[in-house]
Amino acid sequence: MIDLYYWPTPNGHKVTMMLEECGLEYRIHPINIGAGDQFKPEFLKLSPNNRMPAIVDQAPTDGGEPVSIFESGAILLYLAEKTGRFYPEALRDRYRVMQWLMWQMGGLGPMAGQNHHFNQYAPEPIPYAQERYTKETARLYSVLNGALEGQDFVAGDYSIADMAAYPWIARHDWQRMNLDDFPNLKGWFERIGARSATQKAYEVGEGLRPSRPPTDEERENLFGAGQNPR
Repeated sequence: MIDLYYWPTPNGHKVTMMLEECGLEYRIHPINIGAGDQFKPEFLKLSPNNRMPAIVDQAPTDGGEPVSIFESGAILLYLAEKTGRFYPEALRDRYRVMQWLMWQMGGLGPMAGQNHHFNQYAPEPIPYAQERYTKETARLYSVLNGALEGQDFVAGDYSIADMAAYPWIARHDWQRMNLDDFPNLKGWFERIGARSATQKAYEVGEGLRPSRPPTDEERENLFGAGQNPR
């Protein structure tokens, strides 16, 4: 059994996608980041960076004590190694996947996240920031679009690299991106979205996130000084 500490954000969706693809048994522990659950001491023991997702594998492959993992990229790698799926064994193929996973963790996620903040959540428009992060998101979309030329998935076969990137592309409307401008990427996005595991992964989070804008208290928990609990 995998205990998943989760909220329906792009980083949360990555993990449910992998869990559903692998058919692993898991249970959700909602971490309402608007309510400040990420700052609770019991969660900080699992994720000292006060970010979700985190997992606890109650039955690791070595038969030892439960294994606790935070950071979505590390979780994907752990689950791939646990199951032997979506992460190739051959050296060159393995590092093709690894480099695109790192590209998402270090580039697409952070830049698209800033795009979300300044285009969706900032209390007032900041044109310089909006332009900077929208342009950088477009550049990253172009990189991924180019990598998908002539192939269905970013590193050859479907892998954790695709699962890592997909939830960030799923927010393309927030990012002011038009997928018609990136035809290879659009086809990739549609292929992954049609997978039953992807659809089940997104169903997990339905109804958790409020459909309204965040309150002042929620905004503080999401973006304010509360992010540094010490």
